[in-house]
Amino acid sequence: MIEWQKIDTILLDMDGTLLDLNFDNHFWQEFVPLKYARLHYMDIEDAKLELSPRFKAMEGKLEWYCLDYWSQELQLNIAGLKQELSGLIAVHPHVTDFLEAVRSSGKRLILVTNAHRDSLNLKMEKTCLHIFFDEIVCSHDFGMAKEQPGFWHVLQNKHTFEKQHTLLVDDSLPVLRSARDFGIDHLILINKPDSRQAPKKHITEFVGIEDFRELMPVL
Repeated sequence: MIEWQKIDTILLDMDGTLLDLNFDNHFWQEFVPLKYARLHYMDIEDAKLELSPRFKAMEGKLEWYCLDYWSQELQLNIAGLKQELSGLIAVHPHVTDFLEAVRSSGKRLILVTNAHRDSLNLKMEKTCLHIFFDEIVCSHDFGMAKEQPGFWHVLQNKHTFEKQHTLLVDDSLPVLRSARDFGIDHLILINKPDSRQAPKKHITEFVGIEDFRELMPVL
């Protein structure tokens, strides 16, 4: 699947790739609408109907991932609400085994996430995965999301890597497409980002895995 002798740098997404996307899905689809409904004395289903198109309109933009933006838009303390629900934050199975193997191999390991710094810090505090990484990159520091082509140019300028010797693992098709257009040669899709949802079996655009065991034997 991956010719590891050709790989020097591994770029890993966080939410849905290393961490179970169930936390984020439940947070935005259930918990935030519940809090919004209570704030405005609404039925939760009405709150979902109101919020869903507002969320959809921001997908792929940096604002979608910005807790400050949504706190202002919704008049809710989004970072505080994430802390309330932080018990749901979970690492996908076999992730730590994979990260330990990468560290042992001597390859460079970079976390590249669209998550807001407050969310990133909370998740690293809960999981301690930061100890495995040589560098941690937050798209908010660049002012653009990973879906945007310019992101990869800035990333390469700030954290030098060779495209033909770099692997990106992500659960987002728009992100993988953007990285492919930039020229990153080795791309892997996480097919089961949310443990409570069925895997995305029908996608053939990228090589897909359900968990990191599928990369372990060759590494």
